[in-house]
Amino acid sequence: MDSVRTPDSETAEPSDTHTTPAPNSLGRKVRSAARWSLINTVVMRLGNFATGVLLARFALGPAQWGVYGMAQTVLLVLLSANELGVSLAIVRWDGDPRRFAPTVLTLATASSGLLYAALFVSAPTVARLLDSPDASGVLRVMCLCLVIDGVAQVPAGFLTREFAQGRRMLIDALNFVLSTAVTLVLAFAGRGAMSFAWGAVAGNIAALAGCAVAAPGTLRFGWDPQQARALLKFGLPLAGASLLALAVVNVDTMVVGSTLGGVSLGFYVLAFNMSGWPVRVISEAARRVSFAGFSRLAASPQALAQGFSRALAVLVTGTVPLCVLLGGLAAPVVRLVYGGKWVPAADALPWLMALGLIRIGCELAYDCLVATGQRRLLILTQALWVVALIPVLVVGARLGGIVGVSQGHVLVAAGLVVPAFLYALGRAGIGLAPVAGACAWPFFGGVVMTLVVVAAKRLLGDGTPALFGIGTAALACYVVCVLPGRRFLLGSRTPETV
Repeated sequence: MDSVRTPDSETAEPSDTHTTPAPNSLGRKVRSAARWSLINTVVMRLGNFATGVLLARFALGPAQWGVYGMAQTVLLVLLSANELGVSLAIVRWDGDPRRFAPTVLTLATASSGLLYAALFVSAPTVARLLDSPDASGVLRVMCLCLVIDGVAQVPAGFLTREFAQGRRMLIDALNFVLSTAVTLVLAFAGRGAMSFAWGAVAGNIAALAGCAVAAPGTLRFGWDPQQARALLKFGLPLAGASLLALAVVNVDTMVVGSTLGGVSLGFYVLAFNMSGWPVRVISEAARRVSFAGFSRLAASPQALAQGFSRALAVLVTGTVPLCVLLGGLAAPVVRLVYGGKWVPAADALPWLMALGLIRIGCELAYDCLVATGQRRLLILTQALWVVALIPVLVVGARLGGIVGVSQGHVLVAAGLVVPAFLYALGRAGIGLAPVAGACAWPFFGGVVMTLVVVAAKRLLGDGTPALFGIGTAALACYVVCVLPGRRFLLGSRTPETV
């Protein structure tokens, strides 16, 4: 495992270096932060879901949704590297982060500003290459979030380091209210995909202001060349890994848009967003505390293995039933929620739900590997994923449309990437046994759920009344199946005894 050295490690206070928090104290902090993070994520995602339904039913069609999806993809890819990975030092490094935070802020702001300038100039070319010429203006506005996000990384990092998820919930609520209000007003005024762009900018400005108030004194610029060199040495590999990770889940949008056109892209983006519901609600809540938690446990391989396996068990247990229900009842759910014009999106949804389940485990493994310093192996794994994915998706799009793209995603993830992550976790001291023990009961419950859904659909059909009956019966069976693993989920058993 690589060691992490801070620029001021020689002058750090003894109590701040090489100190492992007491397990009970750390456990209380992580559990409290996880609760707040889960509440925050569920509330925000429900709000985003309701907003998406309104826009899809009454304001936007598949073509406009496709333009938004393309712009959002470019933004997410750029956000993965806009601050060069240096902001993670606020969470990860020992010592007082206020000593090097001004240098972090200067680096993050400068890099995000330069990246936005390059995007502004190249936006028309990027839009044409992605076969979405109408996306040029949307790109220029939406990617203003790059600069805002770069400035906000330092105060947000302090909140993550302190497990201050209660304050983060208030900030995210402010972001959501303002961005949603702006988006809805502009969308119903006929501004199309541009409504998303201005809504995102307004929300990010509100979030920056909230972070600055919640973490006072952290928005101070400064420069120390020695710190800057150490930060770039630490951050650039992580930024590369993050860029590759974002490419994995966004290259499909570019392939669909350039190969199948804007309307198919709109259907695919809607299906992919639906498949992300469990990923975002459960995995995003966990990831806000997982990196900080794994970083505290990195010095003890046994504690790290136990912490990872328990976190994985909780995530998989909560995600499997959502994936099975959305995948097994895709067409009636899409028809009920978004309306009949969006039903073609349901064809890709079962495969994308399987991908969503795989992504949850891979994202948790990603955070664990970053926290333990396995950066080189992580980058190799992510690079392997992207290199294998691109040709498979292109072939899938030409042979099977959006369904072929979805199937290609699952083929590469399950057949190549999962084994690579398992190998990387093994190098970090987390063997196959605790991972298998964490997933055993949820996967068994998922198989039973799938059988119940398939059998019930044949008996009851897929109408709206049958939808609720099938869902209730399948969930009841799942709960019975996972009950034997409840002690492990609650922390009273170790992975080896599951």
